[in-house]
Amino acid sequence: MIFVYPWVLLALAALPLLWWLLRVTPPAPRSEIFPAIRLLLGLKTTEETPARTPWWLLVLRVLAAGLVIVALARPVLDAGAALPGSGPMLLVLDDGWASAADWPRRMEAASTALDRAEGAGRKAALLATAPNESNAAPEATAPMPVPDLRARIAALRPKPWPVDRAASARALRDWKQPGTAVVYVADGLTDGAAFSTFGDALASAGAVTEICCDTPPARLLLPPRSEPDRLVARIAQVPQPVPTEAAVLAQSGDGRTLARATVTLPAGASTAEAPIALPTELRNRLGRLVLEGPPSAGSVVLLDERWRRRPVGLLAGDMASAESPLTGSLYYLRRALAPYTEVREGDLHSLLSRDLSVLILADMPLPAGEERDAIANWVQKGGLLIRFAGPRTAEQPLGETDPLMPVRLLAGNRQLGGAMSWSQPAGLAPFADSSPFAGLTVPDEVKVTRQVLAEPSATLTQQSWATLADGTPLVTQSAQGAGRIVLFHVTANADWSNLPLSGLFVDMLRRLVDLSAGVAGAEPHAILGPAETLDGYGMLSPPPPAAAGLAADAFAKTTVSPQHPPGLYGPENGRQALNLGAALPALSPAPVVSGARVEGLSATAPERALGPWLLAAAIVLLVVDLLVSLALRGLLRRSVAGAATALALLLPLAPAHALEQNQPPALATRLAYIVTGNDQVDNVSKAGLEGLSEYVNRRTAATLVEPDAVVPGETDLSFYPLLYWPITADAQPLAPAAAAALNDYMGRGGIILIDTRDSGSGEGFSPGADTALQRAAQGLVIPPLAPLTTEHVLARAFYLLQDFPGRFTGDTVWVQRDQDRANDSVSPVIIGGNDWAGAWAVDQSGRNPYAVIPGGARQRTIAYRFGVNLVMYALTGNYKGDQVHVPAILERLGQ
Repeated sequence: MIFVYPWVLLALAALPLLWWLLRVTPPAPRSEIFPAIRLLLGLKTTEETPARTPWWLLVLRVLAAGLVIVALARPVLDAGAALPGSGPMLLVLDDGWASAADWPRRMEAASTALDRAEGAGRKAALLATAPNESNAAPEATAPMPVPDLRARIAALRPKPWPVDRAASARALRDWKQPGTAVVYVADGLTDGAAFSTFGDALASAGAVTEICCDTPPARLLLPPRSEPDRLVARIAQVPQPVPTEAAVLAQSGDGRTLARATVTLPAGASTAEAPIALPTELRNRLGRLVLEGPPSAGSVVLLDERWRRRPVGLLAGDMASAESPLTGSLYYLRRALAPYTEVREGDLHSLLSRDLSVLILADMPLPAGEERDAIANWVQKGGLLIRFAGPRTAEQPLGETDPLMPVRLLAGNRQLGGAMSWSQPAGLAPFADSSPFAGLTVPDEVKVTRQVLAEPSATLTQQSWATLADGTPLVTQSAQGAGRIVLFHVTANADWSNLPLSGLFVDMLRRLVDLSAGVAGAEPHAILGPAETLDGYGMLSPPPPAAAGLAADAFAKTTVSPQHPPGLYGPENGRQALNLGAALPALSPAPVVSGARVEGLSATAPERALGPWLLAAAIVLLVVDLLVSLALRGLLRRSVAGAATALALLLPLAPAHALEQNQPPALATRLAYIVTGNDQVDNVSKAGLEGLSEYVNRRTAATLVEPDAVVPGETDLSFYPLLYWPITADAQPLAPAAAAALNDYMGRGGIILIDTRDSGSGEGFSPGADTALQRAAQGLVIPPLAPLTTEHVLARAFYLLQDFPGRFTGDTVWVQRDQDRANDSVSPVIIGGNDWAGAWAVDQSGRNPYAVIPGGARQRTIAYRFGVNLVMYALTGNYKGDQVHVPAILERLGQ
């Protein structure tokens, strides 16, 4: 404990004087009946001595005076150890991506350090170790009064890039303030030699107090690994001595959760993986992976076309032998494409009836007819058609009759030893910079022995993406509508060249498949400008001022920084994602700064002022002194009635709320939740209804007390206007007594809110809940249902609502059809899956423990407002609907 104004304590020296002044108590007055004056003549005067004040009353008065003096000195508890030195305090704060998860605690620790400096009458300065949004290197501020520095710290936010300890060390070496006390709020991660230099610079700046090391480990979501039938989510963290678990959410671009994977990290492990298996159609909708828990830039991985599996259709002119090992026309294609695409086969109609990115035809002529027209229409709409030559293609001059060839072909073919022969097999020329194959290395062993030739034209060079060493085209292309046609002038097997046997064949096909999705449309060295970038909490926002473009082929090896923040780059139809975890080194714990005094981040509590409590105690003592003084002087009789009345009024105030909470259900309005037997779910239900009741009490004239847990069939439900029923995956059918109790409850006007907790953006959080609902509600009489719309009374019972979110959002909420007039059209059941209790829940400190998804304070506010509307709907029924019909009712009454 410290005193903000210790000089006030000098007044304690005056307490002996106060003792001397207060030791005398005036005698109580007496009433005398004076006789005639003559009767007084013989009276003798006696000397009166003042009565002595009882010693215990003196102690009481001196104690009250002492409490006032100490309170005016502003004593502070939990102030921590005094700052060393006599100079300014330098607050060094790690504000990189790893600090976001527990940023409020770090701000609390910084505030406590500033309190210590302010209490000691010292100035303070700040050094944030991450570069700012303008890419300025870390630099310490000048020492300033603590109130001025508080405003700067309040404006700080975690950055989505790592700290720069090398630049921070240079700033520390430039610090020249003797007697400095350094307070370092660390993120617990090291960056090798740079951290060692940084630690030495800290120690040279002054006596160091390091606040760190007792919070959950920093976790980083790494870019996933793409496999043929799944994505593999990867997590990195500082190794822990015990096994830990983490959950990864796979979300679509609009924030809907499509899958959830649990990752188990063994003791001592720094990385772990978990598969995310989704159908191709759903996988291609994924926009991001999110690490469940506190938000940060490290908990988000943005996905672009590199992680999507493009569906590719395969057809051959001779399907009977197409899959023959080593010789079939589709044998090498399938093996080259399977690792990163979804390979589909079937007839042309079945392939084009589904979403298809690429169609590959291996030596398959297309005569005029429905099939060619269907393919042409598909290409016009944006499809990529890849064709391979072969004997069937070379038999006729298809360039004149087939519009689905990119160039016109000469009759026949060129082959080793033929009429148009080479003296030796031809190799490939290096790829031009304008080709999508630019940057690929051409192996010397790749040779071509036979090919179909393109008819020379003025545009043939521009249409050629790959050529042989002698300049003849190997791969040609042309755009048609929104799509494109590509022709390999050799076969898809090893008959005409050994290209299908090489790794180059795989890389070329991959570039073409990427081109179908727009990713490879940019040249490898083309600069993609930032479109949207992540902030420190993992939310997409406009790029910072220093953000600059990035070469298309540099994303995998670029470390994020203010110049290249994590986010999406490039045009709308060709975005590429730069992720924080793509190029960061392995996470390692940082050692404690040499010679530093260590404090735990979670143990750093804010200072608590004791002055108000001491003043309150002094006032109580003075009131007691007043009552005792009145009693000693005989004046208490007239005041005793008033004092007793005051005490009678004041004493019941403290337990009144507790008595109200303990009233029977018939004497107080309260909500209730149905017990599921799952302690975690039941605790969330209780906390959710407590939070909703508190919100209703603050915002409306209704008064709700603490909610109850009920068991249908055992608890009398008639006292509760609204029941909340969360459905768990293992929910069993209701017992006959329970089903009968709920049916009776709904029949008499009660409302049940059924929540499966797995819909919309929370899909996958509670798998199996929909099936469990069907199983659990078998014995209930559920009326015909319809989607809840903005025209329903529930949407305007108190607030006017357009949406009805909970912790999740985006799915339909179901209520009774308006046409059913039973119970005055008040729906006895409301069914959804938005996890409303999770959004309403509050913990003992009054905070919301469960994050809303996709997030934002507005979503939680609307969830609370929906809860208010539910309570008003349950308490008042359809009165808002009746108001709509008032004109018609008055008109009928007039008739």
